[in-house]
Amino acid sequence: MTDFFDTLETRSTDERAAAQLAQLQNRLTEASASDDWKQKAGSIKCLDDLRNMPILRKSNLSQWQKDMPPFGCIRTSNITHYFQSPGPIYEPGRMQGDWWRLGRFLHATGVRASDIVQNCFSYHLTPAGMMFESAAQAVGAKVLPAGTGQTELQVEAAAHLGCTAYAGTPDYLKIILDKADEMGRELYFTRAAVGGGALFPSLRAEYADRGIQCLQCYATADLGNIAYESAAMEGMIVDEGVIVEIVTPGTGIPVAEGEVGEVIVTALNPDYPLIRFATGDLSAVLTGQSPCGRSNMRIKGWMGRADQTTKIKGMFVRPEQVAALVARHPEVAKARITATRVGEQDTMAVQVEAEGADIAALETSVQATLKLRGAVEIVPLGSLPKDGLVIDDQRKYD
Repeated sequence: MTDFFDTLETRSTDERAAAQLAQLQNRLTEASASDDWKQKAGSIKCLDDLRNMPILRKSNLSQWQKDMPPFGCIRTSNITHYFQSPGPIYEPGRMQGDWWRLGRFLHATGVRASDIVQNCFSYHLTPAGMMFESAAQAVGAKVLPAGTGQTELQVEAAAHLGCTAYAGTPDYLKIILDKADEMGRELYFTRAAVGGGALFPSLRAEYADRGIQCLQCYATADLGNIAYESAAMEGMIVDEGVIVEIVTPGTGIPVAEGEVGEVIVTALNPDYPLIRFATGDLSAVLTGQSPCGRSNMRIKGWMGRADQTTKIKGMFVRPEQVAALVARHPEVAKARITATRVGEQDTMAVQVEAEGADIAALETSVQATLKLRGAVEIVPLGSLPKDGLVIDDQRKYD
């Protein structure tokens, strides 16, 4: 029988939805909430009503921090640390209580109180090191706060202390292992909890050949843990402390199950709630339940970036503009821009899924919305690819 982190992981769908709705309502109505959130709280009767809330992007956070220092809607009494990400964007944090919820991920990798975790995430300005430090505390494991770099010293420490688990980026573990081989030192890693980069199948297989089970999580400095792998390694299980939506890029409209779209996350953290935060990442929902027994929704993991902004004929074209084009025409279900080059000139084609649409009216809307002329083609409903792209740049520059 699978050893779960807590009973939340095996809740029924109805139990989870009811609990998360209650938490969401609390976040929208508490004293620190923005006036906009409080006004919209009454329209949220179920989790599907989240689509009535606006999308929150990094640029909004930056403005929050200018208008309402230091973080906007935040309860500061529990905060113990402040961090900085490029922008600059600042994030709050707290060491106690598994604030970033990564203990659930470490537990899924098999890390327990008997383990020593070599934490190779950075402890400098960014929160990743502290996030995994807090996670290790949640499962009772000891930590070697190794940070990044100084590989020979890392090998010596890992060998001397007998570190059994690694936390860090996927590729840095290989650097440590290869250096240990070069130095003739035996290491004792059996578990690896990785994030912050791509875990390629060949690299996971190499670790498995060395007797190391390597699992990955999907987390950000703003949101904490979003989703994580279990030993079943069939997709990534959504964390219990967030609500995940997959929407058409540039809109807040959910895609059908299985279609690729932008990952939108609502973090229910009472100290730092973020409602419908746009990650800029693409993913898709996996149907069914994980074979490991955890019952929450699964996603396929990272599938690219949703920011498809490109420049055509010297003009930027953004996913939000494509969404605005669709919104102007109720008969249009979906649109896709394709940028190509003929000779030395850019060309733009606009395909729309529609029934009974007027091409002339659509061409007028394309020029008004995108500020460019483009050939419009009406295609049957459901015929455009379900790959998350609303702007397909097919131009080659080499």
